[in-house]
Amino acid sequence: MNCLVTGGCGFIGSYLVDKLMKQSHEVTIMDDLSNGEVKNKEIFNRLKILDISQLNEKLDYDWVFHLAAKADVVPSIVNPKKYHETNVVGTLNILEAVRNSNIKKFVYAASSSCYGIPEKYPTDENEYCDPQYPYALTKWMGEHLVMHWGKVYKLPVVSLRLFNVYGVGHKTNGAYGAVMGTFLKQKLEEQPLTIVGDGMQTRDFTNVNDIVDAFILAAESNITNEIFNVGSGSPHTVLYLASLISDNHIFISKRPAEPDQTFSNIEKIKTMLGWQPKIQFVDGVMELLNNIDLYKNSPLWTKEKIEVETEDWFRYLQ
Repeated sequence: MNCLVTGGCGFIGSYLVDKLMKQSHEVTIMDDLSNGEVKNKEIFNRLKILDISQLNEKLDYDWVFHLAAKADVVPSIVNPKKYHETNVVGTLNILEAVRNSNIKKFVYAASSSCYGIPEKYPTDENEYCDPQYPYALTKWMGEHLVMHWGKVYKLPVVSLRLFNVYGVGHKTNGAYGAVMGTFLKQKLEEQPLTIVGDGMQTRDFTNVNDIVDAFILAAESNITNEIFNVGSGSPHTVLYLASLISDNHIFISKRPAEPDQTFSNIEKIKTMLGWQPKIQFVDGVMELLNNIDLYKNSPLWTKEKIEVETEDWFRYLQ
């Protein structure tokens, strides 16, 4: 297939591009390279990379994977307009660029943060959505656009709501937020791991390799106009994660507008797409520890630095 991957130089996007190429698909990347260093440089040197600004021309691909987005909670609170421009208007622009093409499948990377603080666990796709901060809201608005364009313009679309994606190469520079990258850098520097609250909150950590399999299965299938949860379906506590990395830790203030657990109901994607996670959590964390040197240049987040970085979080979401 002739594939376009927006955000293809990012964390999930780079894994997706890698696997598509191994399966002998033709791949074009669209990325503004705003997220820092590119993973797998040798691969990307051989690919065509389009800038987002080149969207004024018609795009004609078999499969389009739309992963380009601004992430992280705190920056979205500080600069919500930028998040709207990228995550909402950017999604609209991509949809319009492919609307009159012969596209076979448009797969959107949605976020499980749309659920906010769910009332039901495990959480299925019919749960009421209540985004708690601008990042979550703008990703959910992007999903609404995707599904609406599928309905009105008959685009073959699928939206994947991703839960707590992790893996080697996860973005670690820039804004505070990614727990595994934070912990690994703290371990490297022999600093205590900063555990939010009592650490008993659970997260549905899902390995990036399993996530990529879901994207490709969604593209290959004949199913359209559907939303799927993509998670491990087996959440673990943050305290357990910390124990796998280091026994040196401290506790910091619990944050408002965060759920006590994320727990995906993945029966729909198992049944309709035949997808299920393959990588066990312990194995995924051990792979991270085996590659811990990749985090040498990551920022070190101390308790004091985190308190400063999350001031707006507590100010607006309390």
